[in-house]
Amino acid sequence: MDTEAQHTERDPSSRTDSSGTEEGSRSVCVSDDSGRGPSWRRTGLVGGACVAFLLLLSHFVIQPFLIPSGSMEPTLQVGDRILVNKLAYRFGNEPARGDVVVFDGTGSFVDEQPRGNPVTGLLHDGAAALGLAEPDETDFVKRVVGVGGDRVVCCDKDGRLTVNGVPVQERYVMLGDQPSSVPFDIVVPQDRLWVMGDHRSQSSDSRDHLGSAGGGMVPVDKVVGRADWIAWPFGRWSTVPGTDAFHAVPAPPAGGHGAGAHG
Repeated sequence: MDTEAQHTERDPSSRTDSSGTEEGSRSVCVSDDSGRGPSWRRTGLVGGACVAFLLLLSHFVIQPFLIPSGSMEPTLQVGDRILVNKLAYRFGNEPARGDVVVFDGTGSFVDEQPRGNPVTGLLHDGAAALGLAEPDETDFVKRVVGVGGDRVVCCDKDGRLTVNGVPVQERYVMLGDQPSSVPFDIVVPQDRLWVMGDHRSQSSDSRDHLGSAGGGMVPVDKVVGRADWIAWPFGRWSTVPGTDAFHAVPAPPAGGHGAGAHG
């Protein structure tokens, strides 16, 4: 019988010191507070910086905008989140016929509103700027149909809208809708826009404000930007469709339009 003592296997990196205690494996890391990940303070600072960056981006470059109604169907659906290009008109360019724009309707579509709770307003504005809440009641999204100097008439003998005497084939209008159930004949003042929704029967637009102080016309400097992309839901991710409906429309005459039109 083998009487030799059996050797026990040991971690080759372990050894016994002179006191008889065995040292731990050299491969074991000693944990301390530095290995517990970022602190709450650091997380808060990073989160705050991200929010500040998004707010700055939203204020100066691209702003998300939640579509709250069906006035722009079928182009834009209720619940769509669009991205508004705020640089589109910053460098000398102006809104063109056919552009889908977001604008502040204060003074043209709605009266000046008294200011509410400033804290609540600030929180709402921040959420709206990130596309997380419905836009202010003074913000609207519509399509530009007439620019300064244009004569916009509805409707001709064939039921079409005309701009500067040229009929416009509005293929973007909601199927089954007329170009307008309300007749009008207007000349758009300079630096103003005549805007309409694509879902004409469900849109409160320039037609509904002809008798107001602004005559239904939106000042160009009230335009927030051009709606260029649909960002949400993912299934509808795309650019906002353009249109060639106004390509044949001539510039307004230099001397203005003759009698019969009114603004």
